[in-house]
Amino acid sequence: TSIMDEDSKPLLGSVQAGEYYTDSLDPKQRRPFHVEPRNIVGDDPQERVSAEAAALSSRVHYYGRLTASSDPLLVPPDHVIPSPEDIYIYSPLGTAFKVRGGDSTAKNPSIVTIFAIWNTMMGTSILSMPWGIKQAGFTLGIIIIVLMGLLTLYCCYRVLKSTKSIPYEDTSDWEFPDVCKYYFGGFGKWSSLVFSLVSLIGAMVVYWVLMSNFLFNTGKFIYNYVHNVSSSDAFGTNGTDRVICPYPNLDPDGDSSTLQYYVSDNSTGPVFDRWWSKTHTIPFYLIILLLPLLNFRSASFFARFTFLGTLSVVYLIFLVTYKAIRLGFHLDFHWFDSSTFFLPEFRSLFPQLSGVLTLAFFIHNCIITLMKNNKHQENNVRDLSLAYLLVGLTYLYVGVLIFAAFPSPPLSKDCIEPNFLDNFPSSDVLVFVARTGLLFQMTTVYPLLGYLVRVQLMGQLFGDHYPGFLHVFILNIVVVGTGVLMARFYPNIGSISRYSGAICGLALVFVLPSLIHMVSLKRRGELRWPSAVFHSFLVLLGVANLFGQFFM
Repeated sequence: TSIMDEDSKPLLGSVQAGEYYTDSLDPKQRRPFHVEPRNIVGDDPQERVSAEAAALSSRVHYYGRLTASSDPLLVPPDHVIPSPEDIYIYSPLGTAFKVRGGDSTAKNPSIVTIFAIWNTMMGTSILSMPWGIKQAGFTLGIIIIVLMGLLTLYCCYRVLKSTKSIPYEDTSDWEFPDVCKYYFGGFGKWSSLVFSLVSLIGAMVVYWVLMSNFLFNTGKFIYNYVHNVSSSDAFGTNGTDRVICPYPNLDPDGDSSTLQYYVSDNSTGPVFDRWWSKTHTIPFYLIILLLPLLNFRSASFFARFTFLGTLSVVYLIFLVTYKAIRLGFHLDFHWFDSSTFFLPEFRSLFPQLSGVLTLAFFIHNCIITLMKNNKHQENNVRDLSLAYLLVGLTYLYVGVLIFAAFPSPPLSKDCIEPNFLDNFPSSDVLVFVARTGLLFQMTTVYPLLGYLVRVQLMGQLFGDHYPGFLHVFILNIVVVGTGVLMARFYPNIGSISRYSGAICGLALVFVLPSLIHMVSLKRRGELRWPSAVFHSFLVLLGVANLFGQFFM
């Protein structure tokens, strides 16, 4: 029976070696891939095993005997192991069978990798880009978007390369927390875990606020349509493409978007308004829908709807383009002084934009995993750079067009909301489609985020992703309760995004990648003062970005 079981194993086990997925050299897993030429019958030169293949086989056999030693220096180097496309199984009859299947077929071409990064990074921050530009000033806002994109790209590059500088360790299945643990011990691993959880829970809170907003406006649109109620906004423009100012600014130099969140832009009836309130009732209604979904043992069902994120962003780009064409551009440059309808080009509130952008460009905790599936590993840096360029251009496009097209006069640029869709009335059909699509997409993504929180936290605390229903239920109550409280008392997605972005970005974007790079160089004796100064500056920049959220 044991012989039959042995024969039933595949000819080639698949494990990782360096950047390849190659044959295992473990004697228990290794199967024949080459038969010596002297055992092949026949003189047809095309049926004989090539001298190159015979030499390769001899080298692999030689290193295979050495791997019994515990010395990591005796592990065969990558150039000895053939890449997956070069592996053949030679039979005694002289024919060669190319190895197919396995992990190598799961590799993605560069274009797929680039758009996978773009789709993963593109989140709710796109809705806050016009508000962020308003807070920083039009000119300074554009400059900050470009600079933050370059800085976060470099830090992401350092994360991607962090596993390559670790000697004598198989880092093929490592994630960034493993790298942090290697350099800083348990403190590094737990700090990276905690700050990663901050980013995930912050995103879940923003999702809850936005879902409350979208559900409120969707229900309001349907109610007004059914009962033939016309919108009568107090502050807004006339015409078919109306723009509203739901919360007029009373303090031109302050963060006014949080002052009047309890004012409804129009009235649809006392009974409806009592039971269908954006802050008083809707956040609690969502508990009935979403809390049961968070308790699923697996999130594979919701993963099937991730393509909706791409459709939502594409539709938002279309909506922004259409509105900009219809409204036209309204710009008047005042470099340092504000006017009745326009803001200065350089404002002291610019850290609020940098905080939002830290979260908007954040993909550092999963970039290693995403890049493992890239077919051409030598193009990783190029593909990562192109993905960041695509994301930055998308943010610039949406932010600049909405800010420039906002009708000033008659409305002030300071009326731009943290969610720019709030500047359009609930009766706008195109915006209604955007809100409905985003509501459905976020309903499917929210359980995925909850699953990631559970896997990271429960896996570290209990060694099991689902230790029990009670453990998972308590965690979900805490996460949902946080979202409900924020949607009830502080539904400003711009401020939530900037605080969570600055907190998680401090560790995972600026501090840990820079420190790991400097420690790695120092251990190799290659640390020079220009590199030390630059990476120390990045650490200070992350600290300043965090403190700027509280004092600006």
